[in-house]
Amino acid sequence: MTEAVFRETTAEPRTQAVPLSHLSLELGHLYMEDFEAGPEHLRRHFARVRPWAEAARAFAADRAGGRRARISTCFLIDDYFTRFASPAEVVPMLLAEAERAGLAVDYLARESACAVSGKIPVAEAVAARIVEEPPPGSHGNRPPAAQTGWLANGVRSPAVRAPQAMRRATAWEPPRETAARRHSVFLDVELWNETPDGERLWSCPFLAAVWQLARLGLLRHQGEPVFDPQPHTGAFPDDWDDLPPLVRLSARADPFAAYRTCSVLPSRFLPVEHAVRVVLDQTDVDRDALRQVAERSAGEGVPVPGPVADRVSYVFCEET
Repeated sequence: MTEAVFRETTAEPRTQAVPLSHLSLELGHLYMEDFEAGPEHLRRHFARVRPWAEAARAFAADRAGGRRARISTCFLIDDYFTRFASPAEVVPMLLAEAERAGLAVDYLARESACAVSGKIPVAEAVAARIVEEPPPGSHGNRPPAAQTGWLANGVRSPAVRAPQAMRRATAWEPPRETAARRHSVFLDVELWNETPDGERLWSCPFLAAVWQLARLGLLRHQGEPVFDPQPHTGAFPDDWDDLPPLVRLSARADPFAAYRTCSVLPSRFLPVEHAVRVVLDQTDVDRDALRQVAERSAGEGVPVPGPVADRVSYVFCEET
């Protein structure tokens, strides 16, 4: 007999594709103290960002091979670690200083949305897709990142133990990077810790990794895109929770997500973004989303690196 297998079509949600630009250009990622410093501080920030943003645009246009390069700009505001002022106070000041420098912000995002967007536990879902690379010679004696909240790019230095009777003391060994070239650059990344109330507090590097996946169009929840840009209408609200996770500020903006990302950031973000790469290198990204991007890029004749981390680039400029 031949056994027939019946399956509900709704049991396998279709992965919805997202429109893609050639480049997602981040014009900044600032914290409470940056905004508290006032308009002059933001003015200096955008003045330093502008030449690098123009260079990134020119490079993206050259890579597009003579066709119009689709480039969208974005800005991430930290409302996760510290709630300060209000969107009604902060956002107009931010946009005014960007415009003064000759820059336009197409999309505005809240960092808290990288943790939870609406009812979607985004950070938790990405954390569940982490697949740690077993270092050569490891024997599974290290607790997994899902338990510890720490993710490394190699082998940690073993703890030195006190000698017992008839036993030698464990010799110290240095940590080793898995993909080291001649010398190791070992990094151990804290993904989260817990508050006194037992609530998980996601780290800045991990939320930044989620942010990069969002900009690359690779986040899905039950087949649907996690970040759906909402058009800005009217005045900005007085409460951050009333501001959509991702706001489209320009009706003529190119798509938010892109084949590649470039972030122009103050130099203090360099260690954070090193940690971002460690997270991206060990995250099992949605296969259907990856396939859609690969098919789209091939159809346009725009080569995209296979490793997700290689689609991300940075310019680290001097502090304001």
